Amino acid sequence: MIIIKQYYDIIGDIHGHADALEILLNRLDYAVIDGVYQHESNKVIFLGDFIDRGLQQREVIDIVKPMIEQGYALSVMGNHEFNAICYVTSGSDGKVLREHSDKNTEQHQAFLNAYPTASERHEIIDWFKTLPVYIEVDGIRVIHASWNEKSLIEISSLLNDKQCLFDGAYEACSEKDSYAYLAIETLLKGPEADLTEGVSFKDKGGTDRYAARVKWWADKNSDIRERLHLGDKVENAHKIDQTIIDDSHHYHPENPPVFVGHYWLNDEIPSPVSDNCACLDYSIAKGGKLVAYCWRGEKTLKESNFVWDIRNKA
Repeated sequence: MIIIKQYYDIIGDIHGHADALEILLNRLDYAVIDGVYQHESNKVIFLGDFIDRGLQQREVIDIVKPMIEQGYALSVMGNHEFNAICYVTSGSDGKVLREHSDKNTEQHQAFLNAYPTASERHEIIDWFKTLPVYIEVDGIRVIHASWNEKSLIEISSLLNDKQCLFDGAYEACSEKDSYAYLAIETLLKGPEADLTEGVSFKDKGGTDRYAARVKWWADKNSDIRERLHLGDKVENAHKIDQTIIDDSHHYHPENPPVFVGHYWLNDEIPSPVSDNCACLDYSIAKGGKLVAYCWRGEKTLKESNFVWDIRNKA
């Protein structure tokens, strides 16, 4: 029997939108005391992706970092924090782990602008390294994109006792097609499945895609097309092989509740994606809303426990 010691308010990807975060914290009855947002009994768990895209990078960090450091919040690492670390970290060959390509730099520019001084920027990068890959506490699980037991086992030797990556792990996790690279990609970006030959779809940008993100929380016995994120125009959808999804990419319905971000949902009314899984990324960086789930000990997640910034209240 699990004894619940704490109630949690789990908050999705913020991406440099401090105004929305403050509105949401106020709606959740957090108050600024001695300069830090806190609640008399509840605690926040952030899902990472504090940075990039929005224009309030520094303001977001100024809110969340003291909350975490003073024990009023927890957080996992998002893929954007991982990318930021790799952007400034050199491997054994002297090259940075994340290429400074035009695409990568453009995606990261808002953070670079917010911290133009290298010493201050590296201080924040060092703090990012203290964020764990996952949290398992009081009967719930929290990870940025996908809870995958196989991948967690594969990177276990690269984590310290707080589930944070060792410094040397970033190079291992950046070596394309290595076990560590594939594992961290699954955990922080979500699993993908290669589509059956002859099947493709166009993404929102019009690019042909031959692999699709897996809805790892979906019913394992549902139609294969319901277990994949596919675009509107799918070529030869009827040919998709039912076996293209690895069995490890499935979250059993009897598992503890799990909370993720990352997936850019846009539903008007947030709701669980399954009885024991909630995604809390509702596209704040694309004009959506910043969303929280108020977990109060339940095993079956409820639509009524979602809260979002009032500017977008339905």
